[in-house]
Amino acid sequence: MELHEYARYDAVGLRNLIRAGEVTADEVEAVARKALAVADTEVNGLASPVFAPALDHADDGPFAGVPFLIKDHGPVAKGVPFFLGSRALPGVVAQHDSELMTRFRAAGLVTLGLTTVPEMAISFSTESVRYGPTRNPWDPERGVGGSSGGAAALVAAGAVPIAHGSDGAGSIRVPASCCGLVGLKPSRGRVPCGPDMGEAMLGMAYEFGLTRTVRDAAHLLDAVHGPGVGDKYTAPPPRRRYVDELGADPGRLRVAVTTKAWSGAVVDGDVAAAAVLVARMLERMGHPVTDAGPVVDWDAVMQSMTAEAVAIASPLLMAPRQPDPARLEAVSRRLLDVAREYSALDLMAAFAAQNTVTRSVGAFFTEYDLLITPTLGRLPAPHGTLRYDDPGHTLTSWLQSISDYGPFTMVFNISGQPAISLPLGHSDSGLPIGVQIIAPYGREDVLFRIAAQLEQAMPWKDRAPGFSVGRR
Repeated sequence: MELHEYARYDAVGLRNLIRAGEVTADEVEAVARKALAVADTEVNGLASPVFAPALDHADDGPFAGVPFLIKDHGPVAKGVPFFLGSRALPGVVAQHDSELMTRFRAAGLVTLGLTTVPEMAISFSTESVRYGPTRNPWDPERGVGGSSGGAAALVAAGAVPIAHGSDGAGSIRVPASCCGLVGLKPSRGRVPCGPDMGEAMLGMAYEFGLTRTVRDAAHLLDAVHGPGVGDKYTAPPPRRRYVDELGADPGRLRVAVTTKAWSGAVVDGDVAAAAVLVARMLERMGHPVTDAGPVVDWDAVMQSMTAEAVAIASPLLMAPRQPDPARLEAVSRRLLDVAREYSALDLMAAFAAQNTVTRSVGAFFTEYDLLITPTLGRLPAPHGTLRYDDPGHTLTSWLQSISDYGPFTMVFNISGQPAISLPLGHSDSGLPIGVQIIAPYGREDVLFRIAAQLEQAMPWKDRAPGFSVGRR
């Protein structure tokens, strides 16, 4: 198998080739290693050298033999060091698999490496001092979003068809938008985040993956969904397999669309137009469309996000050995200062703020079956636009800056509904534009039915980035 052949296939396509005996899993792994070496030189998406050998995995899972990457955001895989994108962490070795990693292994995914993140994974730009900027395959002068930026860059470049991502404010959907990918944030409790990370993030963090096709996302969710033992949050079980929703009739849905940011941020015209175009396509499919959106208290959103940031920082403050402040980036230092002073009353106020957002968004979805928004407020930003190491930032000003860039995603981390970014638009200059689709809580089935229809009606498979390992 040659690089240009390998890069044509999504995860299901590669799996089918292996099952049919047209190529062996070892051959696929060998070409994936070549692809990662070529791609990383261009996009700088690997946080460490590729694993040799690959992490243990089942030989008979639904993705048996498919190359895969995990994210450098916390303890994921036993024996694998993680850095949180920071020079201040020398590489803390995970003592056990996360529940999700156990499922990735059982699915047969061949984990070959660790992907780059911004420091502490609190940015919509993957440009840490530790790793340097991760470059966008569509335009190397622009960023890949964050925090699952390395994952998105390497999937978009064709190095792997699928990669692990996590999403605490938009960190799967934002990179998906920047890199022309499918990025699903499942419902709260749909996919386990424990035992180390999930509940500590106050129910606002989610884990899943980034893919190039809707069918890969559906197959992956079938492989990993369901609660872990003792999980605090659990979603209602699906009625049937998610892959069975692809091509299923969604019925006549009540669709709302808004391009107005609840924060008051200015939304780029091209980005807004892409969301409206998708809404009009759904209207032509027979779904009534209304210009509407939930009422959102933005102060409550910022209060909730502050609490989540403090939750991210807290394990560092509780560690026996404190990180060297001189080796932390500027916003991380501010965050640790805030975390040291954060009180139980502050936390209770944040829970009340979460409740305000959750109930107002939940009420909206009693009237509508889908909400369409842009994923980002702008096109993928040039490098240096979001500067996490800027000493002029406070934690509050930093959170406001990333919400100005991506004002549509974090609301649904708080409220818990499933949301997917699809690469349904592109600018005149050829940059990808993601459109976000949100469904009521627990209704990933509805998202997959609509996403599959839109993938067919507004296909993106023939749009390719300027750099791809598949180009000859």
